Amino acid sequence: MARQLTTFSKLLITLIILALIFFGGRYLLQKTGVLDQIKADQAEKIEQTSGDSDDSKGGGLLGKGDRKDNSKQASSSGRDDDDALNVQIVTWGGFAPGLYFNEGLKHNEYSRFWKEYGVKVNFILMDDMVASWQAWKADRIDMRANTFDGMLLEYEGMTEDEPVVVLQTDWSRGGDVLVGRRGITSVNDLKGKKVVLTPLTPSQTFFMMALNAAGMTLDDVTIIEATDNPTAAAIFKAGSADAAVVWSPAHFEILETVKGSNILQSTKDAAYALAGILYAKEDFVSDNQDKVQKFYEGWMKASAELANEANQVKAAKIMGETYDMPPDDAMGMMYDAYLATHGDNMSFFNLRDDGAYKGQQLYDNVNRLFTQEGIIKKPFPPFRQLVASASASRTTSLTGTAYDGEKSKNFKAPTSEEKAAPAISTKPVTINFATGVSTLGSNAKTIIDLEFAAVLKTYANSRIRIEGNTDNVGARDMNMRLSHARAKAVADYLVTEYKVDRDRIITVGNGPDKPVAGCEDNASESCKARNRRTEFQLIAAQ
Repeated sequence: MARQLTTFSKLLITLIILALIFFGGRYLLQKTGVLDQIKADQAEKIEQTSGDSDDSKGGGLLGKGDRKDNSKQASSSGRDDDDALNVQIVTWGGFAPGLYFNEGLKHNEYSRFWKEYGVKVNFILMDDMVASWQAWKADRIDMRANTFDGMLLEYEGMTEDEPVVVLQTDWSRGGDVLVGRRGITSVNDLKGKKVVLTPLTPSQTFFMMALNAAGMTLDDVTIIEATDNPTAAAIFKAGSADAAVVWSPAHFEILETVKGSNILQSTKDAAYALAGILYAKEDFVSDNQDKVQKFYEGWMKASAELANEANQVKAAKIMGETYDMPPDDAMGMMYDAYLATHGDNMSFFNLRDDGAYKGQQLYDNVNRLFTQEGIIKKPFPPFRQLVASASASRTTSLTGTAYDGEKSKNFKAPTSEEKAAPAISTKPVTINFATGVSTLGSNAKTIIDLEFAAVLKTYANSRIRIEGNTDNVGARDMNMRLSHARAKAVADYLVTEYKVDRDRIITVGNGPDKPVAGCEDNASESCKARNRRTEFQLIAAQ
């Protein structure tokens, strides 16, 4: 008669079987080398993520996009290849040329940087700009992504590193957006309102330029500070702010979820507000001139090739895999940026006099705005000091129309609808004319130079409406003619002095019919002076 096993005996046999499986399996793994490979893989993963773990609290300072998978940031904690060029990028369409030319993030046999130039390139996707700052300072990355204004804001903390711009990647063209609630239709409507944005980022720079174009400053609004782009969007959606400055594609979700919300402005309007760049330490550029020059030339080739639709589809596929998004979304992100060509870089570095927008002009504008707002306590270093690496563009010989710089927008004569279109911002400027005279004096020209020249260039793709206004002294018909003649005199000056396309400008003479609020009766000399004004209005870019 068979005996049944006791509970203890069953447990003992089970433990013996498990032990045999464990030690037998371990023996096989050791003999085949699989165990050693597993340990190596685990160690590599730990090394890749450890460099960023403490920095994740920093938020997206000065970057575009949200923090991504750390596995795409491996080189931030150490170099895999001392011979490779390690270039940090963020989630943004302006980096399409580099990813396209490299066939992805990491150096590989199909990379054209490698096949055509013999240069190994590793792109490190790192949206956490605190972490990328630390990696750049520690020489774990060679080039760092930012916007030009962002680099200027950071400069005081890295003067000993002598950073220099290597290349301009792009201009933001719709990727940065100012949205407002129902009833808010222009920047001027934000006076006294709450605006949420991420401070000391491109969002703030763009917003300051928008305020300047409306004759306003940061003191005219209440700023709610957000730690990053998603937080800014969330605060607006929660109803805690009247407007928000966000990065694409966050504004699409806002427009879908917040009823009545609308786009007040974007960098499609402020076409020359935000320039994407890559910069490096001057010593690195000096010690690696050949490598930097080849990297620059490869990037410029890619930028030219991406004018082709088939190449755009390929780039969108690579970007989608890199940024973990559908290719259609990646394509949309690429369309939110104007990819800078070799010609654009020549202009940006002031290497040719072609009438195009220059890096020096952007530098002067940002320097002036940030100084006026008290954000910086001392002026930025000279522009030429920041672009010492311009030798890469200077020594590159790329010819053909594909490498030409961006042409000025060709405006057609405004339609009746465009003439009456609502302004996205209005900047009232007092220009003094002699009684009954419409000729601009030297003082009036100086005022235009100071008050509107920078706006004119930053918003180069937007129409300008110039409205002349008078007080109620004298016959109405005479004031109507005089106000239009004065608006036309301002327009003539812009065409002559700043080469503005005549069809870009709309002139209107209001006479005494549009007095300043509170001065409708022209009861005082002060009110009369306020009503004798010229208004510069921006019409949304089409």
